[in-house]
Amino acid sequence: QDLLEFMAALGLAPAALAGYDWGGRAACIAAILAPERVRALVTIGGYNVQNTVTPAAPASARAERSYWYQWYFNTERGRRGLEQNRRDICRLLWQEWSPTWRFDPATFDRTAPSFDNPDFVAVVIHSYRHRHGNAPGDGRLDAIERRLAESPAITVPTMILHGGDDTVSSARRSEAELSRFPAGTERRVVPGVGHFMPREEPQAVVDALLKVLH
Repeated sequence: QDLLEFMAALGLAPAALAGYDWGGRAACIAAILAPERVRALVTIGGYNVQNTVTPAAPASARAERSYWYQWYFNTERGRRGLEQNRRDICRLLWQEWSPTWRFDPATFDRTAPSFDNPDFVAVVIHSYRHRHGNAPGDGRLDAIERRLAESPAITVPTMILHGGDDTVSSARRSEAELSRFPAGTERRVVPGVGHFMPREEPQAVVDALLKVLH
């Protein structure tokens, strides 16, 4: 909803959207809520829409272990840990989520000051608690949350990208989600790329946008 309101404030005509993780969620949801305002979509990771109404069933032990940070952030110790050790935690997550990305210290250091934003900890903690039913959402958006819980289709022209080495979500996930794009879509798995595709392989994102726009 924020993205659609931002586009309206800027007076944007139907726009092409691209995003991954939280940004991919915003892009996918905008395409669902207002397809007439989304010319085309590049979604990295597949169908990036969460069901915050019905709690997800427990996953395998290996999958649950990979989401350790989510369970950690659902505790007071995790909130305090992120407050005190935000750089250490974020660096570790970068390494875990993109195990083949050999970023240098300078690359991390250019991004790290954003972790000092006064809202950073509160926003991160609320997101991971809300998705697991441990924090309230915005009541004004309840109707939208209920609609999204039904996994509505995305009908705009779409390209799905997935990093072959993304450990946040396996490339098999986006393959299983193709039915949620009934108008048809192309899916590309980019080898040697982890979770941060716009940072690791930006040309793949540019190429995908150009493909869906022409």
